[in-house]
Amino acid sequence: MAGPSERLTAGVDLGGTKIQTVVMRGQEVVGSARRETPGTGADAVIATMVDSLKASIAAAGIRTADLAAVGIGSPGTIDLDAGTVGNSPNVHGFETGPVAVGPAVSRALGGVSVRIDNDVRTAVYGEWKCGAGRPYRDLLGVFVGTGVGGGLVLDGELREGHGAAGEIGHTIVKDQGRRCGCGKRGCLEAYAGRQRMEVTARRWQDARGRSTELFRIMRRRGRDRVTSGTIAVALEIGDEVTIRLIDRAVWALGLALANAQNLLDLQAIIVGGGLGDRLGEPFVHRVQAAATPRLHVPERPPVFLPTELGDLGGAVGAAVLAGS
Repeated sequence: MAGPSERLTAGVDLGGTKIQTVVMRGQEVVGSARRETPGTGADAVIATMVDSLKASIAAAGIRTADLAAVGIGSPGTIDLDAGTVGNSPNVHGFETGPVAVGPAVSRALGGVSVRIDNDVRTAVYGEWKCGAGRPYRDLLGVFVGTGVGGGLVLDGELREGHGAAGEIGHTIVKDQGRRCGCGKRGCLEAYAGRQRMEVTARRWQDARGRSTELFRIMRRRGRDRVTSGTIAVALEIGDEVTIRLIDRAVWALGLALANAQNLLDLQAIIVGGGLGDRLGEPFVHRVQAAATPRLHVPERPPVFLPTELGDLGGAVGAAVLAGS
C-alpha cells in the first residue's frame, strides 16, 4: 500500500480563459494538462475539465482508479457540502447557478471523491503549503486574472467562512465607480480584472476615440479575448490605453490591500494570477508602493511577494487540499 507521501491526487484550476489540471504524488507534480475554457455553457465547461483531468492522468502514467481524490478550484460562491458553484460571472454557464460541478466530475471519473473550493483560496493554499507562503502563518493571497480573487491564511489555518472568505475582488475601492461583472459599481475587480479592463478599453476606444494597439495585438495572436500576454505586449510597446489601465489597476490594488492589512495585520501578501504572474515582480513592487503610504502602521508592513508556483498554483493547491 502506498504511504501518505505517495498518495495520488488530482487538481483542477478553473478560470475564465483556461482550465489547468495536475496529478500529484504527495507534493510532486507528475502529470499536467491545460485547456481553453469554453464559452458555450456549464456542460461544456464540465466536459472540458474532465477531458483535461484525463489528459493529466495519462501524462502521469496512472489509471483514474489510482486517484485517492480530486480537488477543484472554481471562481464564484461555493457550497462546500453540495459541491456546487454559483455567481461566477467570468465563467460561461456559471453566472447564476448553482451548478453541480463536484457530483458531475465524480460521476465522469467513476465515482472518485471530489472536493470543490474557491479557485483563489485553493491557489493560496498551494502557495502556503508548497510555494512562497511556506514561512508564514498569516497571509493574504490576491490573484489578478480574468477577475480578482483572494484567500486568507489566519493563524495557520485556511479561512473558508461560509464559502466566500477572502473575496477581496469585490471590495469597493470607488463609490459608484466602474461597473463590475458582478453588477455592482466600484469593485476592485472592475479596475484590476482583465475582463473589465477589456470592457473599459473598448468603451474608451469607441466613445472617446482613444486609439489602442491592444485589440490588434489580440487578433494577431489569434485570441478572441484580451489575455495577460496581450496586455504585456501592449505595455512593452508603450500603448497609452494599456498603460492607463494598469496604472488604475495598481492604484486599486494598493488601496484594497492597504485596507486589508490595516484590518488584519498580516505577515505577507502574495500577488499572482494570470496577469500578476505575467507582469511579475515589477508589478508586485508597484502594488507594494501604492499600498505602503496607506498603511496605518507603515513601520511594520507585510512582505509583498510574487508567487512561486505560477500557473500551476491553483491546480496544485486543489490537489493538495483534496488530499488533506
